Amino acid sequence: MNPHDNPGILTFLRRLLYFSILLGLVFTGIYFLVSKKFITPVYPFLFLFFMIITSGGYYFLIRATRQQFVKFVNYYLLITALKLLLFIGVIFSYCLLNKADAIAFAASFFVLYFCYSVFEVVNLVSYSKSLHK
Repeated sequence: MNPHDNPGILTFLRRLLYFSILLGLVFTGIYFLVSKKFITPVYPFLFLFFMIITSGGYYFLIRATRQQFVKFVNYYLLITALKLLLFIGVIFSYCLLNKADAIAFAASFFVLYFCYSVFEVVNLVSYSKSLHK
């Protein structure tokens, strides 16, 4: 599916970029205002990671909306489960390799996971409503 076939994907990618920039500015401000032990120094890479995963998941879910609702729900659950397994693997691997930064990494990861998950769900609901109008 070509992104130009569905302007909703381009709108989502633009919103994702703006959201990530805003969230990045907040994280950068917090990074310089509070103790460095609360935010991992690899947080810029976490933003890139979450942007890629969120945009990929959204793309496949938008494609699934063209099918029956039951298939969309199945895709949503499958993508969510795969993302969770990937996230657990990333957290576990990083924490094993960088024990000194484990708590800050896990905390930063969780905050970003929550923010990007809410962002994705809000945009999916918005897209779904626009289809039914």
